Amino acid sequence: MFFASDNWAGAHPAIAESLVREASGYASAYGTSDLDRRIESEFNTIFEREVSVFFVGTGTAANSLALASVARAGGVTFCHFDAHVNADEGGAPEYLTHASRLYPVEGENGKLDPEALKTAVSRFDVPSVHQGRPMAITMTQATEAGTIYTLDEIAEIGIIAKSRRLPLHMDGARFANALVALDCTPAEMTWKRGVDILSFGATKNGCWCAEAIVFFNPEMAEEMPYIRKRSAQLFSKTRFVSAQLDAYLKDGLWLDLARHANQVADRLRAGLSASNRARLAWNTDSNEVFAVVGRDAAKAAEAQGAKFYEWLPPRENPHLVGENEVLIRLVTSFASTDEDVDRFLELL
Repeated sequence: MFFASDNWAGAHPAIAESLVREASGYASAYGTSDLDRRIESEFNTIFEREVSVFFVGTGTAANSLALASVARAGGVTFCHFDAHVNADEGGAPEYLTHASRLYPVEGENGKLDPEALKTAVSRFDVPSVHQGRPMAITMTQATEAGTIYTLDEIAEIGIIAKSRRLPLHMDGARFANALVALDCTPAEMTWKRGVDILSFGATKNGCWCAEAIVFFNPEMAEEMPYIRKRSAQLFSKTRFVSAQLDAYLKDGLWLDLARHANQVADRLRAGLSASNRARLAWNTDSNEVFAVVGRDAAKAAEAQGAKFYEWLPPRENPHLVGENEVLIRLVTSFASTDEDVDRFLELL
């Protein structure tokens, strides 16, 4: 009953086998091997256009270096208050962008509110060396609240970004989970809706440690080779990241894994909705589920081996949780089973 995070899950067997196969033999280093080039080309196919791809080892590196590629002196990046870059990356985005700032924007259910975003950006309409200047907008898909931007919502943020000539970055740590939930193509969820740069996550969805920064306009990536090297994210044996992605992308495995995680989360959502000892905190669409449960019930479930995190109520609903209740986050993964869910619901 491991629902603490999809980071807790191991690697899918096909991905582990791909690494083992690549472990023997020789290949040119620093991202120049035939395998590296082939997987880079595969991203062109996936996104239906020529893209520039840079493999890195962590989601924090992907997000931070994506923003570093568009960094400006006195730069300000607009994000949601609960975005991973703002709440959970230990200052790495600011550090790797040479002390640019993150400007948190309000929005319900983990999503940027378009009107609040417009207001925030407009505060910098008059250039000033004292306040700084807009640098980028970043959005998270799926969000940290387990919700998903619709295609129209992405397009609306994209229009705001284009109207201000700001690059739009998408943190796609759970990109595949959002994609299968929307039942659309990767192109439809990104550049066709105005996204310029994507952090393509794979680690949470069955890989060991495989992330990629995707530029939908290759000319924007001119500085990235140097930025990646300077930040110690250019691996000499990059082919081991490519080996993971090779199995991950083959025959749509990445989508199957995300679809499974979402389906198990659906089972969890249905069970919590029917429970008289727990309730869904809000509706989610991805592999993250948030529930309000009695504190004693949560402790009893933990004592029986259930793993999950206690969570803070959202800013817009601080009174969500009663005196003897807790808000918990439950995350399913490719390795989660229906039996895990049923057992957990029995414990509640």
